[in-house]
Amino acid sequence: MAKDTLKVSGVKYTTAEKGYFEKRGLKRSAGVWALWGLAIAAVISGDFSGWNFGIDFAGFGGMTIAFALVVIMYYALIYSIGEMAAAMPHTGGAYSFARAAMGPWGGFVTGVAETIEYIATTAVIVFFSASYADSIFVTLLGIPEGEHALPMWLWYVILYAVFVIINVIGAAVSFRFAIVVAFISLAILVVFYIMAIAGGQFSFDKLWDIPADAGQTAFLPHGVLPILFALPFAMWFFLGIEELPLAAEESKNPTRDIPKAGRVAMLTLLIAAVFVLFLNTGVVGAATTGTSGEPLLDGFRAIVGDTAAAVLSLAALIGLLASLQGIMFGYGRNMYSLSRAGYYPKFLSLTGKTKTPWVAILVGAVLGFIALILVDWLVSLDPEGAGATGGAIVLNIAVWGAVIAYIMQMLAFIILRRKFKNASRPYKSPWGITGAVVAAAISLLIFVGFLLNPTFTPAIIAIAVVYVVLLIGFAIWGRNRLVLSPEEEYALSGGEHGDPQKEQLGGSVEAAILAKDGVDKA
Repeated sequence: MAKDTLKVSGVKYTTAEKGYFEKRGLKRSAGVWALWGLAIAAVISGDFSGWNFGIDFAGFGGMTIAFALVVIMYYALIYSIGEMAAAMPHTGGAYSFARAAMGPWGGFVTGVAETIEYIATTAVIVFFSASYADSIFVTLLGIPEGEHALPMWLWYVILYAVFVIINVIGAAVSFRFAIVVAFISLAILVVFYIMAIAGGQFSFDKLWDIPADAGQTAFLPHGVLPILFALPFAMWFFLGIEELPLAAEESKNPTRDIPKAGRVAMLTLLIAAVFVLFLNTGVVGAATTGTSGEPLLDGFRAIVGDTAAAVLSLAALIGLLASLQGIMFGYGRNMYSLSRAGYYPKFLSLTGKTKTPWVAILVGAVLGFIALILVDWLVSLDPEGAGATGGAIVLNIAVWGAVIAYIMQMLAFIILRRKFKNASRPYKSPWGITGAVVAAAISLLIFVGFLLNPTFTPAIIAIAVVYVVLLIGFAIWGRNRLVLSPEEEYALSGGEHGDPQKEQLGGSVEAAILAKDGVDKA
């Protein structure tokens, strides 16, 4: 039987083979608190490591300004993607929003950015988790300074293996795990806040202990421009919360629960971040915090000493491990949705008996592991060069991928408000188009900051290489093998179709769209 096809915007859609969507099914098991837990779990590691490098660039004052700008950006972003997720309750997330607004190429570019963001973010968390774990066991086992409890590559293998298994077992298990570790991680942070305040180690003077450059002040020891360079690290307090729309097809009521979970999670993360920024820096000192690989562990050390801190940090490690589960969920669903639609090889979207995209999760883990090994090798060649820690290099890759995805999503929001005026919008952003413009402007500012800072050059080169390879692959191969997944049905029907909760995948909707000539499609 010949397959029906539809050519539009330089791509070709073909009817899915029999059983195609059945092999790629997901299971609805998440309520609003499961989604909240997923968001917290995905992000909370940012309170434990990574954010602090911004202080090294801009001082505590500059980091505080960067933090305020990032908070505004994320609130505008959460409101905007909440509206789009409620209107498009399918797994595609950022790719889906951009696909509906800017066509297949726009969707692909945005989807790739989010793939880079989540795979690199997972790798960063593995890196910091390995550093934390190794440091803890070195202390507890009395291993000589400068040596490792285990080779770092073996820590990477262990961490990836454990969390691939957790994510593959089933979505219900993943969501329950996310809720538990979210609460435990927040409890650990609260313990640190209490100890920092009650222990007498906090001092406002420590916030300003970075020596000022000539002509500069203690508030901005390196001047105004480095605020731009601190912005990517301030993002680390919230980066990943935007993955919530990727859980749409596993949410029981996505149109209601995803926007609500996003708002509650954002408030939770904001409160946690404010305390970490001030208390961790005020206990350890800005100069030390700005270059620390494990700032919260250093905070515990300053309060209770090395051995007790190592015991406490066994619990603190949970915060990093929480994000491993959350972000792994994100890249798995991102790759799943792009694969199901044919942008990536279709085998990546297979779900099997557990109804989880196990192939995408496994492949993403392998890619992240390879990236960490490569970065470790490059850093060993130039240990004193720019981006001397592997974590900082991969963190920059993750953040720049996120910034590209944010800009594209905000453009999509603005376009869709005008292009799909009659589409159902169960939730509407209270900040509207103005909020999207603000979020896009701050994202663009971060984008420019990357270009101006030579420290971020390795991240830019890495992303450019990935984009060139994937765009060539899509132009030659992928664009002629697309499938009418829900994301594509929504775009091609002008917002009338594409809700998997109401419509069967493929079937009559697919046939109706393919029956049209496609002349007026976008």
